[in-house]
Amino acid sequence: MNRPIRIVTVLCCLGVLSHAGVPQVGLDELERRWKNGGDTTFVVNFWATWCKPCVAELPAFDKLHRSTTGKVKVLLVSLDSPADRTTTVQTFVTRRNLSAEVCLLNEPRPHTWIDRIDPDWSGAIPCTLILNAKHNKRAFYERDFTEAELHRTVEEFLRTCK
Repeated sequence: MNRPIRIVTVLCCLGVLSHAGVPQVGLDELERRWKNGGDTTFVVNFWATWCKPCVAELPAFDKLHRSTTGKVKVLLVSLDSPADRTTTVQTFVTRRNLSAEVCLLNEPRPHTWIDRIDPDWSGAIPCTLILNAKHNKRAFYERDFTEAELHRTVEEFLRTCK
């Protein structure tokens, strides 16, 4: 193997050159995904790399992702600036070894989309939306979670979907 190919192979294995990366999405795309999710319960955490409480609770969401089966989907939605997607956010995700799906919300005017997430949301983070379209259930939490609180909250939500 020649040297340039070897370097690219090593970088890909380390996650430095990732084709997937952290995608940018709009709220319309997220909403379509939730609505077309069938019986999947989505646990959607809104966070940012600069938010200390957000960063502190991310391991709980990642652990939830690792422990759930196909009926629960954890989605970590970064509210960092789209300009920071490939530098700050992707680097953060790689260094923290997050296995849950991460995307960056690319909606430039928060006043136009915050109420679509939840009319009572002040815009503060961290916050979490749990929803299941099939059962027409949703719950919104404008707070941070410990691991135990998160698991208990998701379990209670799932019981209401039966």
